[in-house]
Amino acid sequence: MAAAEPGAAPGSGSCAPAGGGSVPVLFCFSVFARPSSVPHGAGYELLIQKFLSLYGDQIDMHRKFVVQLFSEEWSQYIDLPKGFLVNERCKVRLVPLQIQITTLGNLTPSSTVFFCCDMQERFRPAIKYFGDIISVGQRLVCCIIVTEQYPKGLGSTVQEIDLTGAKLVLPKTKFSMVLPEVEAALAEIPGVRSIVLFGVETHVCIQQTALELIGRGLEVHIVADATSSRSMMDRMFALERLARTGIIVTTSEAVLLQLVADKEHPKFKEIQNLIKASAPESGLLSKV
Repeated sequence: MAAAEPGAAPGSGSCAPAGGGSVPVLFCFSVFARPSSVPHGAGYELLIQKFLSLYGDQIDMHRKFVVQLFSEEWSQYIDLPKGFLVNERCKVRLVPLQIQITTLGNLTPSSTVFFCCDMQERFRPAIKYFGDIISVGQRLVCCIIVTEQYPKGLGSTVQEIDLTGAKLVLPKTKFSMVLPEVEAALAEIPGVRSIVLFGVETHVCIQQTALELIGRGLEVHIVADATSSRSMMDRMFALERLARTGIIVTTSEAVLLQLVADKEHPKFKEIQNLIKASAPESGLLSKV
């Protein structure tokens, strides 16, 4: 989340915590106000996390925000003082600034994780251009988190996708890939900022995963040449909708070359060999 850093302000009425336990806090956003609690001594980051847990589906992650504290002394909200810690009952609010943040979409290997969504055998006859997205997906199997939708009935991930290096392979019944195990795995990877997402179906599992991920403050890149649906109309409108929310719709070659960034990168030759054959120019091309 692109929240503004709290600036210094006098009169916070807060000091270092004296003990444990939790403190009641009223969290205000827009027209909403929800009572909750945070651990005694919680600071800025914990308040932000609480705002996301309460209002994540309503917060535009591509805006800047400032957190403010209600001051009894001034009878109004003031910018959250630098170093503020919650040690008594209080009221805070999240205020969106008018500045929109442009999503630049920069990818770096240390902050990027690949998600492979439901590339399963039983989908082969149903998904349009499934063979094409498999061939492109083979380029992207690096440091990946993989899900399989009800594998007992729909089979495992297709054999063409090599999962030997996968960080996590999980069964699911939920459409979104954002499972508790996935969130825990991401929390263990320091500095994760970007998710590269591919698989099926674009308008269901891909779309719901992408929306949940940006709701958690992550930047999402959908690989258009490795993503499909049973219906090209569903696929087309899903990609258009997602692009309007700030999700980046891109291609496998663009992602791979962005990650190596330099001809002198130690893996450049490996990537070059992968992309020597262009991605299939299938019926997906005119439906992005």
